[in-house]
Order: sequence, then C-alpha cells, then structure tokens
Amino acid sequence: MAEGEVPGEWEPALADLAERRLAARAMGGDERLARHHAAGKLDARGRVDALLDAGSFVEIGTLVGTVPADGFVAGAGEIDGRPVMVGAEDFTVLGGTIGSGSNSKRYRIAELALRARVPLVMLLEGAGYRGDSGHGRSPTDLIMQAQCSGCVPMVTAVLGPSAGHGALIAPISDFTVMTEAAAIFTAGPPVVRVSTGEEVTKEDLGGPRVAVGAGLVHNVAGTDTDALALVRAYLSYFPASAWSYPPQRTEGDVGPRTVDDMLSIVPRNGRAIYDMGRVLDAVVDGGEWFEVQPGFGRSILCALARIGGEAVAIVANQPRVIAGSIDASAADKAAHFITVADSFHLPLLFLADNPGMLPGTKSEQAGVLRSGARMFVAQTQATTPKVHVTLRKAYGFGSMVMALVGFDQQVATFAFPGATLGAMGAGAMGEASKADPERAAELRQAELDAAYRSAGHLGFDEIIDPRETRNAVLHGLALAASRRQVPAEPVARTAIVP
Repeated sequence: MAEGEVPGEWEPALADLAERRLAARAMGGDERLARHHAAGKLDARGRVDALLDAGSFVEIGTLVGTVPADGFVAGAGEIDGRPVMVGAEDFTVLGGTIGSGSNSKRYRIAELALRARVPLVMLLEGAGYRGDSGHGRSPTDLIMQAQCSGCVPMVTAVLGPSAGHGALIAPISDFTVMTEAAAIFTAGPPVVRVSTGEEVTKEDLGGPRVAVGAGLVHNVAGTDTDALALVRAYLSYFPASAWSYPPQRTEGDVGPRTVDDMLSIVPRNGRAIYDMGRVLDAVVDGGEWFEVQPGFGRSILCALARIGGEAVAIVANQPRVIAGSIDASAADKAAHFITVADSFHLPLLFLADNPGMLPGTKSEQAGVLRSGARMFVAQTQATTPKVHVTLRKAYGFGSMVMALVGFDQQVATFAFPGATLGAMGAGAMGEASKADPERAAELRQAELDAAYRSAGHLGFDEIIDPRETRNAVLHGLALAASRRQVPAEPVARTAIVP
C-alpha cells in the first residue's frame, strides 16, 4: 500500500471523523466569528495559538457536547518549550457558557495539570453556567482547580466579559491579567437589574478600574495579544510545579558588578522621595523586571526579576507613594505575592525603606492591622530563602513585615550606612514622650546610630556600601542555592489563599 493511501474499508469512518472534527472546530460560525474579530478580539482558538509555541497544541475533548467543543477549547501545549495545560472559553458558542461537557473538560485539564505537574492557564470570556446545565453529584471544575493551588502555577487571562462560576478561577489563580475591554463579576448587568433593580454597565460593574481597585485582577493589558504575552512572561520566572525549582539563566548580565548609580538613586535624606523602581533597574540582571499588581497597594512594589540568573521575588517599599508606608492594600498584595513565591521556591528579596504601617482613621477602618498581620504571617512562614536590605529606614511593625527582625530565617541581612530604625521615628517618639529639646536631640542621634548599633550586635550581617548592593544580594542567593541538594517538594501549606 502506498504511503498515505487509506484502505477502502476505513474511508467512511475516517471521513466521518474528519467531518465531526471540522464541525467542532468551526466554533460559532463565520458570522459570529466575524463580529468577534471586528471587536478587536482573537477567537478562542486564536488565543490558544497566540499563547502557545507554534504547532504545540494538542487538543482534548474536541467532540464533547452537542455544540462545537461544548464552547470550551482545551488541551496541552508548550510555552518556551515547557508543557502547560490550557483552556479557553469560546464566547461565539452559546456565550462561552459552561455545560456538563465543558465542565468535565475544565476538570480534566486541571486534573492533568496536577498529575503531570505543569502550569494551568485559563482564558476567560463566558457567561457562567448554562441554565439547563443541571446540578447534582458530578465533578466540579473548581474543586480540582483549588487542589492545583500551590502545587502548579495557575494563571488566568480575562479577555472579555466573564461572569458567575467561570469567573471564580480568577481569584483562585496565582496571577490574573485582563484586557482593557474585559469585565469580570459575580453576575452581569441583566442579572443585577433583575436581582437588585440597579442599572449598571459591565464596565462600571467589573471593568479594569473596578477589578484592579478591588485587588481581584493583578495586571491590565491593552489587547488579547498583549495579555497573552504577559502570561508567557510571568510563567518564565516559575518552575513547572512545586516539585521543581525555578529556571536559571547562565548567559547575559548574571555576574557580580558594583552599582555606582545607587549613590545618586537613593538620597541620604530620609525624607526625600525617590523611585524604588530605579533601584531594581540598577540591581537586577539587565535591568529587566516584571511588576505584579502595579495598580493596587502602590506603596509596596512586588516584582519578579533575575539576579545572577536566579529568578527572585522582590518585595520593596515605594517611597514615591505615601512615603513607603504600608497600608492595608499594600500588605494584602504583598502577602499573596509572598505566598506564591514561597509555594514555587522563588527566593524573596526584601528592600525596606518605610516609616512603618500607615496610621490614621481611614487606614484603621481599612483593616491595616489585620492586613499587616497577614503579610507578617506570610513572610515569617515562608520556607524559601529570604534576603533583606534596609536602604534608609524601617520602623515598628513595618520592619517586621519586611523580614528585618532577626531569627526570621533570613539567609542574609544588610543595611546601608545611616539607616534609621526603631519602634517609631525620633520625631514621633519625642512627641509621644513629651521630650525636652535635649532629649529630642538624643533620640535623633540614637536613630542615626541605629544601624551601626544593630550591626554591633549582629542585627545585620553587614553594613554595606550602597554600590555593593547587587554583589551582597548575589552572595546571599548563592549561599541559599546550596540548599538545593535534594529534589524540591511542595511546602506544607499547599493552597494559596485568595
């Protein structure tokens, strides 16, 4: 038989299979696809193709359901040559709603992600469960997705309106990105109108301004393609699962070097404002870093970067925003970020420059103590290596949440000369104690001497020249890397709390 020739007895069966596959892959048909594309969106299969390495997608459940792919495209593929599981809601088929078949596929790809120990990526644009999807004892995708949490990286992209059950994967995920035209909510405007009488647009109900402000969504991108590029970039810093270590780079800017610019970036005046982002630019490999959740809790900067080729998670106070004081939103953001980093064995680098937790009526009403405690528990329970640097100041509980206090399992702790420490600033201490001018001056001098006094009792491993920052951190990370003498295992706490 010639190559490619099909025996006559197989022709009907193979023709039937090809016809069924063609119908399943037609999605919502030419007219609906045209409307979708006219709105500047990729269709579900186009999104999968844009996310994955070319030609790597292997679909499962193509023939599930009585409508094309049951409105959900699912399977395995690769990102930068590494396997992932991916699922994409197809809005052109019954509004991307979830039927029993698509629910089973959602469950299946989460199950395979956990069994294969590879990341799970979900692409959302759907209206939740179908009215006729039924209930009862059956596999529910959210249960399996929750079991993935902390064991495999979970990333979600919201690429259109996403409501109800389908949207719940977003807060469960480690990282969620949405497009500027997308929206995410418990229920959409029609349901809100019937339930409460409120007239509201999808943008005002769950657009980027609302979703980012609520801390639900981490990053926002302009288009589908931009959002999927963020997903790829984010995953590049993470291992395939909690059973492996983050990928390392050996080429490029990975070696030691002094950073002369640090003397001009960080002012000696503790009250002067500067951008902590410039510190990251100077210290990390190639000046390249990925900020997570930049529009929420802005007084703390959370970023992924590489130092010496090692993927690291950076938690840094941002003096440009409320002088780097830590408010409830910043603490909540950092707590989640720290837990994700710990789950996947990324070392944590803390760059402290804050006057403490944000005081005041509004801050207390926002729950700053509860959120601060959440951040403190997250970082003190972290088992991944921790490196701390105090750049100018760290006061009170604000120093504790930033992993300054000794016996907190740091692999290295450093401070710049002149860094000020204490329960509170000398000015506030003098005011609280009603100090006379002489005593106030003593308090100020004690504040200025605090770093050397602490170093004198090994409160810091070393006081460093700011130009030595990169090399000091490199040393700490290299020391920590020696612990990777045994295979990685998930931390005892496996789930990541939303």
